[in-house]
Amino acid sequence: MSTNRYLTYVLLLLIGLTIGFLWDGYMDRNQLNTNDSLNFTTISKSDSSFIDESVLLELGERFLFRKVADEITPSVVYIETLVPVELPKDGNHDFTDEFWDRFLPRSARSVGSGVIISSDGYILTNHHVIEGAQSDGIEVVLNDKRAYAAQIIGSDPSTDLAVIKIDAVNLPSAIIGNSDLVQVGEWVMAVGNPFRLRATVTAGIISALGRDVQIIDDRMRIESFIQTDAAINKGNSGGALVNTSGQLIGINTAIASQSGSYQGYGFAVPSNLATKVASDIITYGKVRRPLLGVQIQSVDYNRAVRLGLPEVVGVEIIALNPGGAAQFAGVMKGDVVLSVDDFPVNASNALQERIALKSPGSEAKLHIWRNNEVITIRVELDELPLVAQVNDEIDALDQFLGNETDEPNLTENPRDDGTGQVWLNTPFGFEINGLSTPEDPSIYDWYVAGIHQDSEAYKRGLRNGDQLLRIDRQRILTPMDLQRYLQNSFKNSYSVLLECITEDNEKKFSYFSFNK
Repeated sequence: MSTNRYLTYVLLLLIGLTIGFLWDGYMDRNQLNTNDSLNFTTISKSDSSFIDESVLLELGERFLFRKVADEITPSVVYIETLVPVELPKDGNHDFTDEFWDRFLPRSARSVGSGVIISSDGYILTNHHVIEGAQSDGIEVVLNDKRAYAAQIIGSDPSTDLAVIKIDAVNLPSAIIGNSDLVQVGEWVMAVGNPFRLRATVTAGIISALGRDVQIIDDRMRIESFIQTDAAINKGNSGGALVNTSGQLIGINTAIASQSGSYQGYGFAVPSNLATKVASDIITYGKVRRPLLGVQIQSVDYNRAVRLGLPEVVGVEIIALNPGGAAQFAGVMKGDVVLSVDDFPVNASNALQERIALKSPGSEAKLHIWRNNEVITIRVELDELPLVAQVNDEIDALDQFLGNETDEPNLTENPRDDGTGQVWLNTPFGFEINGLSTPEDPSIYDWYVAGIHQDSEAYKRGLRNGDQLLRIDRQRILTPMDLQRYLQNSFKNSYSVLLECITEDNEKKFSYFSFNK
């Protein structure tokens, strides 16, 4: 009897120890400390090299890259983020019978990179690196292997940037260069932690500027990426792109790949935009975004000819927000913006970037082509309101545009067969089929139907069954909205960007002109 009692005590003790070890391990995994914010922060910026020009002239490529790597690597950190995982309840992921899964939430660790931008612990990284992080779930490891808990200061999905902070001082911070001075063909280095391979350095050149690759999934996205062929892979996100002067000129963000790994091209947010976003987040806890109050499109060859432009340049104003900053300053529909603050803009995303670099209330100097001459208009920028207010303003603008009296160019109105389907003929080589949504019968999903193989749309990749998500980044909800938009595009020979999902659930983009 005493033996059984002794065994019972031992068994209870072992169970208690087991529970204690498991709980202690779980708490250690999640143990992060709350950091104190400092009142003063300095972000170092410079247009000049931290390496003396005479030294640069004497160094060969081999030693130059080594010197830059030595200087920049200590300011690049490894970030590990704990995120919750929702596994599907199927035969391959059935955890319902696991005892501990009923009490401890399932989670996984994602990895990325970041760049120290101030000696008191502020770190610039990508929004998607820390997105969805559990409370107290971000750990930062420095180049010297010191590890710190981090807190999120703020995040900006529209630029895919975020700022986090660790409780440390006297840290090696990056010198931030002027990304406006970057030119195609320059040597650059990418520093980060691909595939958990810490402090990895790769080299390449700037292969293009101002890239809009539609990678940021946000309605207000701003994309004007620096493109490089320096190898960038998973885990490099949030890391540094630096020039041979050792200056940070970009935050590595995305790659162009069909395999998920490096295939020759990577993309970085320019340092000027990244610094503006980071400064706002540190100062205000959010990004204060200026608002010009226009809808725009890049000028193509056909449009340049019609507008009398001497060359294919600029960005055309196709609509104005009623009462917005641009309209108040005297900007008119049909104006072509040639430059902002003397910086040329030849694509929509370039204009967006130049405005995004400014602050609400500041002045933007626009050089505008109007009636075959160049004029200058100074616009005092509004502040972009909260998301709910933005949606209200967009709805008001849609209503304003819908009242325009363009002559119809489509041959007939949308046909409703009474079953929740609408068919719209277009003179562009395809039909559009609309299916009303169960949630709201007045809102439709749109699909390509009856496309002709000799049409420009087909040559540009559009296919039967493709679902149209957005036209020129706008979601078209009702049949009449769609008809009006296509009428206006056809009448003015606009170039149009269609964002689609194929029947195989792959996203693609089709860009072509509505030439009459």
